[in-house]
Amino acid sequence: MITLYQYPPHWGLPNVSLFCMKLECYLKMTGIAYQVKVLRDPRKAPKGKLPFINDNGFILADSSLIIDYLQKKYAPNLDAHLSPLQQGMSLAMQRLIEEHLYWILLYSRWCEDDNWLICKPEFFGKKRGFFLNFIAETVRKKQFKVLYAHGIGRHSSADMYKFGVKDLEALDILFTGPFIFGEKPSTLDASLYALLANIMVPPIPSPLQTYAKANKKFVEYCDLMKNTYAI
Repeated sequence: MITLYQYPPHWGLPNVSLFCMKLECYLKMTGIAYQVKVLRDPRKAPKGKLPFINDNGFILADSSLIIDYLQKKYAPNLDAHLSPLQQGMSLAMQRLIEEHLYWILLYSRWCEDDNWLICKPEFFGKKRGFFLNFIAETVRKKQFKVLYAHGIGRHSSADMYKFGVKDLEALDILFTGPFIFGEKPSTLDASLYALLANIMVPPIPSPLQTYAKANKKFVEYCDLMKNTYAI
């Protein structure tokens, strides 16, 4: 059986890591048997990131590499019905979600002072001693540095959210419904649902959340994914 190592759940979501939730959603969509083991410290993981899997002793990290591996070894190809154009669009939208929108979502949680007051007790506990409080603030400072090094963190908050809302508008335009490419789900649905659920469900206000919650297509889509795959 696949063992999935990931962060603990929060706010009623299986995971507030976009990549952990994406992978667990994919496992649900394909019906692959798995078990979850919670790991709070990503430094103990391969590549220093979560999620990763253990498949009978074979360790693999990175959600996209894991999905490629699982698809070849266990799963039906969720993208078999996609045209070459749709396959290209799928990769482009995945990059939009995971390489651009993700960072703006990260900013909204760790860098906005008011939102950090919501996230800190949820992620690190309400009763923190000196050491845990030190760890929390150290991790937060690291997020500022990572965002700045990425480049997105060099912009103002208003500009970052403007970029993010435009990304969501693009996804809205490309969304066919009821799944991203029509009647059948595809691998991209795991990424899109993980993103939208992580924007809409946690009590972390932002222009991203305002836009997503007001978008009827996105709301109905998240309900569909949750009810269909129990995630």
